[in-house]
This record gives sequence, structure tokens and C-alpha cells, in this order.
Amino acid sequence: MKKKILIINGPNMNMLGIREPEIYGKESYLGLVKYIKAYCKGKNVKPYFYQSNHEGKIVDKIQKAYRRFDGIVINPAAYTHTSVAIADAIKAVGIKTCEVHISDINQREDYRKTSFVSEACQMTITGHGKDGYCEACDFLIK
Repeated sequence: MKKKILIINGPNMNMLGIREPEIYGKESYLGLVKYIKAYCKGKNVKPYFYQSNHEGKIVDKIQKAYRRFDGIVINPAAYTHTSVAIADAIKAVGIKTCEVHISDINQREDYRKTSFVSEACQMTITGHGKDGYCEACDFLIK
């Protein structure tokens, strides 16, 4: 049976390819989704995608994942540095979770170096571009 992985992307990730392409690349959000789907196809993984600019909706999606998903890949984007609510939701559902960031948040502005979400996750991957999502899926299926 295929592993079900929920891939959550936070605010402004829908603007990939437009927003600061020198940091996030020129590929669109749809391109990212297609890339991850293609990667997962041969990995016995069924990815489900969700993107929202709203913190509460992300929390709701994590809560609804309870007993429905084998793992979560999350790029909380700007909520990385502000959201105790997202971290608490991840802790509450007890689903193995990997935090991913396209850019290396540790090499950016000081405020981006703090992640409230990472302590709720089993792994954090930063600065590997879109490949970070594939690495996260690999981690979750092991």
C-alpha cells in the first residue's frame, strides 16, 4: 500500500517563480507540485498538496490529517518564525513530520534563523531547493 504524505506550503509559496526568484528560483508552485509528484511516482508514495496563506487553515489541515496520513512535509514559510499554533498542531497529531525550506534560512536575515516549527518536527531540511521536498519524502517513508 502506498504511503500517504501531506505536503503543506505556507504563505506566498503560491508566488514561486514570481517572488524573489534569485532566492526561491524561477519555477512556479505548479512546477514544484509536478516535480514532487513525478519523484514520488516510483517511491510508493502518494503525495497530497495543500497551500494556504492563512495560519488557521494550515492548523486545520494538520488536525484533519490525524489518522489519515503517514507523514507530513511542511514548508511553513513566514509562519516558520512566528507560529506556535502550527508547531502545537504538529505535536498534537503525532504524525512524523519534516520541515522543508527552499532557501537556507540559516544564511538569511537574523529573524529567519529561528523556527518555532522545527522543534515539533523530526527533521528539518534547508537550502536544498525543490529537492528538499524529495529528501523529506524519502525520510518519511523510511
